[in-house]
Amino acid sequence: MRTRPVLVYDGDCGFCTTSVRFAERRIRPRCDVTAWQFADLDALGVTQGRAEYELLWITPSGTVYGGARAVAKLLLSARGGWAVPGAVLMLPPVRWAAHGIYRLIENNRQRMPGGTAACAVPAGRKGDAASPL
Repeated sequence: MRTRPVLVYDGDCGFCTTSVRFAERRIRPRCDVTAWQFADLDALGVTQGRAEYELLWITPSGTVYGGARAVAKLLLSARGGWAVPGAVLMLPPVRWAAHGIYRLIENNRQRMPGGTAACAVPAGRKGDAASPL
């Protein structure tokens, strides 16, 4: 059984990879970080479709948070003042807005800094794995 949360991201996406590397360097979350392409998704309890679609935070007990909630969990796990914005992101009014902003960025990540055509979420996958608010 895992003792640390796992952050799962799209390792083929330049924007995602750059964002995760920034988080590792500056935010320093207390978790294991892996690209979904190298993760045992079955053991983590997630589908490839969901892993392709959004950032995932998987707790040691197997609870999965996706999208903006995964970002909030990442921030909550960090040292220093990062837990404050993480807690704010979990509050219902802010959480709803963060979810919309996350989806806007996620659906356009190929246009973000560091993004390439490989970053685009396949058209059939957009919106099919939305995390609950």
